[in-house]
Amino acid sequence: MAQKAHSLSHTKWMCKYHIVFTPKYRRKIIYNQYRSSLGEIFRRLCSYKGVEIIEGHLMP
Repeated sequence: MAQKAHSLSHTKWMCKYHIVFTPKYRRKIIYNQYRSSLGEIFRRLCSYKGVEIIEGHLMP
């Protein structure tokens, strides 16, 4: 989990984001059916964009 700080001549930064996914209908029945596929979809999207997932939780 190597994190690289970006820099310019007078600044240094490391961007980290906290993203919360909230579906419109939060039903436990629907959520339990799609829980494993949601995790796979998020991992695939992040790999397309070259983003590293540090930690993730899928909760109803």
